[in-house]
Amino acid sequence: MDARKQLLNGVRVADFSRVLAGPYATGMLADQGAEVFKIEMPGHGDDSRRLGPFTDTGSTYFTSLNRGKRSIEADLKDLEAHEQLLDFIRTCDVVVENFRPGVAAKLGLSFDDIKSVRPDIVYASISGFGQSGTQAKRPAYDTVIQALSGLMSATGSPEGSPTRVGESIADVSAGVFAAFGISSALFHRQTTGEGAHIDIPMLDVMLAMQPTNTAIHAAGSAPKRVGNRHPISAPFDTYAASDGLVVIAVANDRLFAVLAQTLNKPELVADERFATDSVRSDNDEALRAEIEEFTAGHTVAELCTIFDAAGVPNSPVLDFAEAIEGPITAGRDLTATDARTGHAHLRHPLLVDGARPTSELPAPLLGEHNDEFSAIGAEPHQNKE
Repeated sequence: MDARKQLLNGVRVADFSRVLAGPYATGMLADQGAEVFKIEMPGHGDDSRRLGPFTDTGSTYFTSLNRGKRSIEADLKDLEAHEQLLDFIRTCDVVVENFRPGVAAKLGLSFDDIKSVRPDIVYASISGFGQSGTQAKRPAYDTVIQALSGLMSATGSPEGSPTRVGESIADVSAGVFAAFGISSALFHRQTTGEGAHIDIPMLDVMLAMQPTNTAIHAAGSAPKRVGNRHPISAPFDTYAASDGLVVIAVANDRLFAVLAQTLNKPELVADERFATDSVRSDNDEALRAEIEEFTAGHTVAELCTIFDAAGVPNSPVLDFAEAIEGPITAGRDLTATDARTGHAHLRHPLLVDGARPTSELPAPLLGEHNDEFSAIGAEPHQNKE
């Protein structure tokens, strides 16, 4: 018996988004059972179809973002196609777009345009800077947003340059917030009958993703690059072992006492330099010397065993393959394989009643569902919310 519960069964989505932030959001919706129609440019499709890496069955990048969706081709500037799209959208619950602000209106696909044919539509717009304001029409990519949000300036080693986080975190975070906003609006519609326009500015999202830097700024300081250490807690960093680096994460006095005992240095608890978390942070380098006097004499594996036994939060530093394929994620059912391409991709990160919701549809070929789209027509869609 399949124990999976998909919380968005019965929801239909018209997805005009491309590349990453929007497709990431609609991929999450598809995993939860939503029927997502990816609307693509005829003969060309989403740019991510041509973004590597590739295997002989296509882009692994495209597969990971677009599994579980249907693809239809539509020329958004063609009047006949436009009318057909509006007929289709009458049957939809959600529209997602990541055009530059103003473009959807020029195409006759703005929130007001869609609301005129589906008054209770949930309409999500993802952009760099939001739908209004002096910066609204500026183009934005993930690196631009990381730089403008202050995240880049606070990432990296103190002696180095500002550093981009090793993932398109602004795009991915915007996708997560979009999925959250859409789900919230669907609940609101269920209780009130009202639709909503959800505006997801990547810059605002990236600022919201920095609560620690917000706290530092509110206290009158400027967030700084501190390498791998935590900016306000210690010991919370990578430390030298005999064969690599081990992470130790201690953020309260009780755990620090446990760590001191484990290091065979109980006297550290009474040392005024290490009396509280904030004082330990101020004296981080002195504390590092004390810790590494112990850790340098052991391998990473030995240290993890020692700290696990003591209850001290710790870890080795894994690469992505070790994280996905190693023992730390064994039994978590984290990956699935696309039925058409054979590409492995990550499944939905949330579990519902103990199981991961997953769409069974493979990543679509361009225009694969054109006939299905044409057949839907203008018949009202019966939402199962």
